[in-house]
Amino acid sequence: MFTPFNVTGCSLELLRTGERGIVSFCKSQDETILKTLISIGIIPGATITLEQHFPLLLIKTGNKFLTLDIESVRAIYVRIVDN
Repeated sequence: MFTPFNVTGCSLELLRTGERGIVSFCKSQDETILKTLISIGIIPGATITLEQHFPLLLIKTGNKFLTLDIESVRAIYVRIVDN
């Protein structure tokens, strides 16, 4: 039999504009990316809203709006929050 499942987490890159997520973890081989994310407040438990996907990825965390490069975006994994 097929067991139902749901997706509880995904890469920030997969969020649609307007969706919110809570950072589950950050994973990258590049230590500078991880240090940069920590320094701007992207840590587990932080809430992120995807404001714009193109031409630049624009996120809102807390009261800050930030643009991120694709390597940083791919390092962030979130749990999607129902609106």
